[in-house]
Amino acid sequence: MERSKVYFANLRTTTKRNLFHKLDSLLEKARLKEKFRKGNLVAIKLHFGEKGNTSYIQPVFVRRVVDRVKETGASPFLTDTNTLYVGTRGNSVDHIQTAIENGFDYAVIAAPIIIADGLRGEEGTPVKVGGKHFESVNIASEIVKANGLVVLTHFKCHEMTGFGGALKNMGMGCANREGKLSQHSNVAPRVEPSGCVACGECALVCPAGAIDIGQSAVINEDICIGCGHCIPACPEATIDVRWDETTSNLQEKMIEHVAGVLKGKQDKCVFVTFINKVSPACDCYGHNDAPIVPDIGILASTDPVAIDQAAADLVNSLEGFKNTALQSGHEPGGDKFRGVHPTVDWNIQLDTAVKFGLGTRNYILENITD
Repeated sequence: MERSKVYFANLRTTTKRNLFHKLDSLLEKARLKEKFRKGNLVAIKLHFGEKGNTSYIQPVFVRRVVDRVKETGASPFLTDTNTLYVGTRGNSVDHIQTAIENGFDYAVIAAPIIIADGLRGEEGTPVKVGGKHFESVNIASEIVKANGLVVLTHFKCHEMTGFGGALKNMGMGCANREGKLSQHSNVAPRVEPSGCVACGECALVCPAGAIDIGQSAVINEDICIGCGHCIPACPEATIDVRWDETTSNLQEKMIEHVAGVLKGKQDKCVFVTFINKVSPACDCYGHNDAPIVPDIGILASTDPVAIDQAAADLVNSLEGFKNTALQSGHEPGGDKFRGVHPTVDWNIQLDTAVKFGLGTRNYILENITD
């Protein structure tokens, strides 16, 4: 059975070989210089971190990746998409401001920030995937237009997918607002009447005319198209997603969006995953709880399924920390992700990705430290 190469560097360093040198070696092993050429516009997809969160990838490592991409003659840009929920990254203005405050300014990174789905998350391009749930998926337009992709992922637990790795970074992180909403929910967003002041801002941005304003805003579910434009438009933050989708369906939908992200780009992608500060929840929160296992290292691959499988295996191989959100599976080999989120079967995202031909769960781990 064919196995994909996943390259691993631990976090040990010497006076002659620091983590930047190791990151360079990982990128070389993943053949980054062969992927891009002069004139290419390369999206470096990462998570800038919600304001108050500190577990996202350190900007100095991102700068190293930017420098290596520039050596190919390509022009890299940092990118992410706006969030469904109301926070510090719900629109591009606040999102870029948060990124800069978290250290991703041009003076540090030497690459511009382009939020891939437009000012309010509405800019998307339908990509045909012929999936179980979707015939086509809505991917952020600047992701679709980019010539290539470097996916930088902070590996951690996730309340809906068990863990958040490269697949989630693309499936949720590269979908526009409509795409995210279609993954998470089967019905229209909802208005909390007690917080609504009937200002009408949501109705002004609704492209379907599905919102009526009386004593409070009311969303007509029969007319709503699920675009999610109303969520960030509400100044009182009283419109939210109905989180009613099952975790298994959500993971399948997420992978169908990954297929849309990678369509036409599978030979122009490099995946790098940092397995440190393995927190019990997504970096989308304005805080990060204590890590559940010790810091492990950095992975690189050209296979997003293999790199996620390898990261999960490395996390599960360790003894988990007590007095953390990890409630079971502390022993080496124990399922750390179910130890935090016991009802979520994280294997679904990997199995679905294999069925879509996006990669393999079978891998060879090559330790570049050896």
